[in-house]
Amino acid sequence: MRTLLVFTLLSSTSALYLSAEDEHHFKSWMVQHNKEYSPEEYYDRLLIFAENKRTIDHHNAGNHSFSMKLNQFSDMTFSEFKRTFLWSEPQNCSATKGNNFHSSGLLPDSFDWRKQGNYVTPVKNQGGCGSCWAFSTTGCLESVTAINTGKLVPLSEQQLVDCAQDFNNHGCNGGLPSQAFEYIMYNKGLMSEKDYPYTSFEGTCVYKPVLAAAFVKNVVNVTANDEKGMEIAVATRNPVSFAFEVTSDFMHYSQGVYTSTQCHKTADKVNHAVLAVGYGQMKGSPYWIVKNSWGEGWGIEGYFFIERGKNMCGLAACASFPEV
Repeated sequence: MRTLLVFTLLSSTSALYLSAEDEHHFKSWMVQHNKEYSPEEYYDRLLIFAENKRTIDHHNAGNHSFSMKLNQFSDMTFSEFKRTFLWSEPQNCSATKGNNFHSSGLLPDSFDWRKQGNYVTPVKNQGGCGSCWAFSTTGCLESVTAINTGKLVPLSEQQLVDCAQDFNNHGCNGGLPSQAFEYIMYNKGLMSEKDYPYTSFEGTCVYKPVLAAAFVKNVVNVTANDEKGMEIAVATRNPVSFAFEVTSDFMHYSQGVYTSTQCHKTADKVNHAVLAVGYGQMKGSPYWIVKNSWGEGWGIEGYFFIERGKNMCGLAACASFPEV
């Protein structure tokens, strides 16, 4: 018979029954992710972890198109996760109107820029800063530059976090790739990651134009909610930056095609920016191949698949890419 332990969250009046097995899983997870807590915090985090694990196990026992797993965020409530990693305020996607895409021929059934050559940098990690928009921006510009020049150079997210506020971006509190591309265009360049390394904190702008490693000549905004336009752009041009709404069922994504009944499809709800590097189909379900910025330990080695063709979670609301 398993021993049951009862603890109460400091922020809640409800108690959660924990088994010795729960604590064993938690301690193993702490070692795996190099986590340490004060004695006061330990049991609060254990309670949250146990509740997240129950949610994951319940989801994986059901009939879903994607699975979940424990990850580096498993000691956090979704409210904490949102405050730390997602945008704190809605972004204005109104700039993404216009520039329809048309294709004169059939598109391939699947496409992946990672398989076309050395055109996509490794997955990065934004850390505890809502700077996903900067990582989506650099990821896209890195790929577009590599496709056009043959040189794949990791670019500076920190420059965008520190310097792009005049273009309606907000450092660790959100922004949009389309606006970041405009910043790079008007400020004549973006430095490399090596010359302007990432800190995960907003600091003083120290951009040096003489060290610019990439440039933007024009910003292309895919017509709002035109997901077919996104597909044409990815298949015929380059990877495309886009934003969507992350809800609690995405936090522990593991693999499969993500689809949600919790999220919205409107531009005012998007809270996370990522990079579409391709698309495909799994068991009849079309999906996007998406590069995230939460490290290689999250999802499918840092990537995820999300349902394609239904504007899932508003992913077609504000898509863009630069011309170099």
